[in-house]
Amino acid sequence: MRTCSFAVAIAVLTAFPAIAGDWPGWRGPARNGISSEAGLNWQWPAEGPEVLWKASVGTGFSCIAVAGGRAYTMGNREETDTIYCLDAGTGKELWKHSYACRLDPKAYEGGPMATPAVEDGRVYTLSKFGHCFCLNAETGAVIWSARFEPPVRTEADYQAWWGFAGSILIAGDKLILPVSTAGLALDKLTGKPLWDNGPGYSGYSSPVQFEMNGQPCFAFVSGHEVVAAGIADGQVRWKIPWKTTWDQNASDVIIEDNRLFVSSGHGVGCGQFDLATGSPTPLWRNKNMKTYLSNCVLWQGSLYGFDDKELQCLDWQSGEVRWTSPRLGLGSLILAENKLIALQENGTLQVVEATPEAYKPLAKAKVLTGRCWSAPALAGGMLYLRNAAGDAVCVNLRK
Repeated sequence: MRTCSFAVAIAVLTAFPAIAGDWPGWRGPARNGISSEAGLNWQWPAEGPEVLWKASVGTGFSCIAVAGGRAYTMGNREETDTIYCLDAGTGKELWKHSYACRLDPKAYEGGPMATPAVEDGRVYTLSKFGHCFCLNAETGAVIWSARFEPPVRTEADYQAWWGFAGSILIAGDKLILPVSTAGLALDKLTGKPLWDNGPGYSGYSSPVQFEMNGQPCFAFVSGHEVVAAGIADGQVRWKIPWKTTWDQNASDVIIEDNRLFVSSGHGVGCGQFDLATGSPTPLWRNKNMKTYLSNCVLWQGSLYGFDDKELQCLDWQSGEVRWTSPRLGLGSLILAENKLIALQENGTLQVVEATPEAYKPLAKAKVLTGRCWSAPALAGGMLYLRNAAGDAVCVNLRK
C-alpha cells in the first residue's frame, strides 16, 4: 500500500548547485566512497586534528551529506525524526524539519539510517519507517512528501525487520528507492510514483547505478538476493541468490569492468560475478571479506574494507587476502589522496596507506565516543563524522 501527499513549497526554489568538493549524499559524489580532494593534512599533532565544531543531531545512523556550504543529516528524539540543515563551516543550525516516527531500538540505538541526498536545491530523505521527503535545501520547506508502508504483517515479521536503511539514488529525473524486493521509482520533482516492483523485504543496502547493454540500470542487495533492474521501467534484469542470517545484507555492491562484487557479514563472506554476458556468472566466492554493516572501497585493483572487526585488503581479480590489520572492531571507511580514512566503532579515526603491500597506518586520533557506525564524509578539506547518540563533529584536514 502506498500513500502520497504533496505540499506547495513556502518559498520559491532557488538555484543551489553543488560545488567542487561537495559530498552530496551516500558515499560521496560517485557513491563509491572515494574523494577527489587533494592537498589534505595527514600530519596531526599528538592530540589529533583540529575539531572545528560540534553539534547534536539526535539518535540515529544517518551519515552527513554536504552541499553548497550546508551539512544535512537525520536523528530522532522523543519518537520524532528530525532532518537537520547545518552551516557546514560552523555547525550552526539553519533549519530543521520534524515528523512523528518511532525510535525503535533493536539491539542498537535505533533512529533513521538512510543518508540525505542533495541535488539542484532539493534534499531527499527516507526514514526508517518509510517517510519520504523532498525539501527545499535552503529553507527546509516541504516540496512534496510520500509514505511507504513497512513490509511487515505479523510480530514475527516485525522482529525480523530492521527498518528501511538504504539511501535514495538520484538517477536522471527519477529517485530510486530500495523499499521493496526490487525497488521503486518516483518522479524527483513531484514525488509521483513511476513504477513499483511490489512489496517485500529490501535488505539494507543502497542502489548502485550501472549500464547493461547501453541501458541505465541499478543493483542492490534485497533480503534474499542481489537484484538488478532497469531505471526507466523497473523491469528486473537478473537476480543472484544471496541469503544472510536475519536478511542483514547491509553492504552495497561494487560494479567495475563488467564485474560485480558483493559481501555480507554473519559468516557469509563475499563473491565476484562476471556481468559481461548479461547473466551473472560466478568468478570466485570465499569468506575473506565479511562486511557486517559497512562498505568496501575499490582502489587501483584492490578492495579495502572491514572484514568483521579487522581492516583488510583483497585482490580485486582473485579475492585473495593481501593484508589484515590488528583487531580494530567494526568500522567504516572512505578514501582520499591514496589514503584510507577509517572510523572505528569506538570513535577512533585512523588513516591508513591504500596499498596492497602491507597494513601501513599513518595517523590515529580519538574524535568521538559511543557507537560509531556511520561512514565519514569529506568536503572542502573538512571531515564530517557522527555517532549513534547524535554527536556530530567537523574535523579540519586542510593544510
